[in-house]
Amino acid sequence: MRKKTRIGKALLYAVLVIYAVITLIPFLWALSSSFKTLEEIVSGTISLIPNHFTLENYKQIFVEQELFPRWLLNSVVIAVVVTVLNLLFNSMAGYALARLQFPGRKPLFLIILAVLMVPAQVTMIPNYLILKQLGWLNSYQGMIVPTMINATFIFMMRQFFINFPRELEEAAELDGLGRFGTFFRIVLPLARPALAAQAIFVFMGSWNDFMRPLIILSDPQLFTLPLGLNSFKGQYISYWNYIMAVSMVFTLPVLIIYAFFNRYFIKGISFTGGK
Repeated sequence: MRKKTRIGKALLYAVLVIYAVITLIPFLWALSSSFKTLEEIVSGTISLIPNHFTLENYKQIFVEQELFPRWLLNSVVIAVVVTVLNLLFNSMAGYALARLQFPGRKPLFLIILAVLMVPAQVTMIPNYLILKQLGWLNSYQGMIVPTMINATFIFMMRQFFINFPRELEEAAELDGLGRFGTFFRIVLPLARPALAAQAIFVFMGSWNDFMRPLIILSDPQLFTLPLGLNSFKGQYISYWNYIMAVSMVFTLPVLIIYAFFNRYFIKGISFTGGK
């Protein structure tokens, strides 16, 4: 029995290692290509070590490409603001659905579940028309306001708060905290695992979004990095050396966010009493 278990674990680890290698090789190639010349990339030879190491690609996008720093700033501002607003509003809505009793609570929850079943592509044209009527096309608010709440994460936070121990909230009320004080000072800090998971997914979704900026934005000054990266494609040739360099810069913030929140993301939460 133990021998079969060891063989099973060995096969599992072998599959995971193979999968990791298959997943990692394209990233390593892209990283290597960001330090190659265009001629070496299109030569047809595949190598993870550049024959002629150069930083010219990064110099080109940061120095010669005047709009790239602005694209980077736009992506950072939009992704960070959208993430913060989602963490706040989704958590408040999830807590209200889990704890508060108010008229229309169940129908509202059913509406949120129904929204989860509607593909995002279906709402693109209505969103565009609403933003046009508001005069928010080609603006930061047009990118931020429609995405500052998310039905998926409202549902996720509701499920989390349903299982949240009521004893902690009751103890806070006995200490004189109101509903808002209990939520912001007791409940929300203890919801860090759920908030971390939400932050990772929301940030990545906003950071990688291409279709929404493509529809809403037309001024190159307001482009985000996905749109800016697309602009490196010429009529007859794609400048893969610049695209790979931009891709590495584009990937770095996501890796930082994941590394920062990972310990909360994989960490369970246990309640053994309150101090």
